[in-house]
Amino acid sequence: MPDSAPLPPVRLRPEAELARDALAAPLLTRAVRLARWADADTRVGAGGELVDEQLEAAADALGLAGDEDGPAYASEAWRVAVDCELVEITDEEEGTVTRGAELDRLLSGSPQDVLQLWLTALETVLADAGVPELDGLLGALDGEGTLDLDQVDWDPEAEADFLDGVLGNLYLLTVGEDSTAQPAPVPLPALAASMLVPDDMEQPTDEVLEEVSRAMVRLDDQFRLIEPIGLVDFQPVDEALLAEEDEQTAPAPVDDSDVTRYGMVRLTPLGLYGMRARLAEAGIAAPVVGELSGKGADALLDGTSGYPQSAAQSEIEQWLGNRETLAAARELLAAARGGDEGAPLRRLRCQQALSLVDTSAEPALREVLDDAELGGLARVWLAEHGARDVPPPSESMIFWLTVDTLAAQLAAEGNSPELQSLVEGLAQQHSGFFESAWRVDHPATAAVLEAMGRLHPDKRVAKEARKAAFKARSQKGS
Repeated sequence: MPDSAPLPPVRLRPEAELARDALAAPLLTRAVRLARWADADTRVGAGGELVDEQLEAAADALGLAGDEDGPAYASEAWRVAVDCELVEITDEEEGTVTRGAELDRLLSGSPQDVLQLWLTALETVLADAGVPELDGLLGALDGEGTLDLDQVDWDPEAEADFLDGVLGNLYLLTVGEDSTAQPAPVPLPALAASMLVPDDMEQPTDEVLEEVSRAMVRLDDQFRLIEPIGLVDFQPVDEALLAEEDEQTAPAPVDDSDVTRYGMVRLTPLGLYGMRARLAEAGIAAPVVGELSGKGADALLDGTSGYPQSAAQSEIEQWLGNRETLAAARELLAAARGGDEGAPLRRLRCQQALSLVDTSAEPALREVLDDAELGGLARVWLAEHGARDVPPPSESMIFWLTVDTLAAQLAAEGNSPELQSLVEGLAQQHSGFFESAWRVDHPATAAVLEAMGRLHPDKRVAKEARKAAFKARSQKGS
């Protein structure tokens, strides 16, 4: 799983749509069919599993008669039915079953009911995916038929942690895309490498490549098991490629021209919901676009400060949709004030929010024209909306707004190419910029000037910026 740092927000589809997707998931559909098929004559073993002689009948009930994998599919679906309590064991000694109470809740309950049961099914599937093939375990049974983990190369906890980490990275890659489009599929080698190749390793060693290759094959097996529950869309590894891997001792280099041969996977919309629920259950901050719409402007501006641009705009649009325009503008402006480190980015998000409102917000902007922190952005808004009789800003207000904007961009994007272009443009358009900028009474003045010194490609200009930063720090300390 990702670390405890807040993740980018995820856009989730409405629960009704997700519930329909859950009910349509092939594995849950099979579990429901077996729950309806089971009756008083159905016999199970001590662990609740169908006895061997009934697996063929169960496969037939699923329409899989004659399919050599039918019994395996039936066994898997039955485990889901038991774990979700779609069926209940009525007599442990006799091993008989009856229809479970959760079956009716799944078929006629609310979308939340359906999704909760789907999450239970998901945990069953993920637990099964962490178990190696049966053939690999038979040799590890002791004389009493108990599994001896010391005799098999399998650590259940490590296997579960690895799969959780892979799914967490897949989630992070998905929500990190600042787009509303369907996420791009991720190659299995990239997912395996994200877990196994150290960040500071420029060129993976042969040993690491072999480990990545083995993990890729294991993930291929696991995602084949996981896909039927609807968590992912999966394109398996090319069988011919697996045969090639078996024939050689060293892993073959990944052919970037046809990376799809190595397996491709992406989270479905239902999978995004499921992974977000699992992350939240693990105590990891996993925000959802729209969850700030009922909170105050302070929570909105702080909460969206680290969001990608399009996600922040979606959140702000939902927030504005619940409020009267003038009152919303006043609340946003009040929340944008402050001299703390996060204040410039709050004001940037405030500007973004105000760009979405109409001229009925004008009185709120005029009320802050004389405000040292808000007067500059208010003038920009009024000018963009064609307002008349707007007093021109003072030179000190212009420079203050410039430093505030740069501080916000620095906090939002770091040393990005866009910020570098902005820095170059400012230094080019305003001769003597640094001589005036260091005097600006803004908490971030020195930090902004230092950033300009790092980012500007012209050594002479960069030196001027660093000198100005030194003066700003000296002024602050005096």
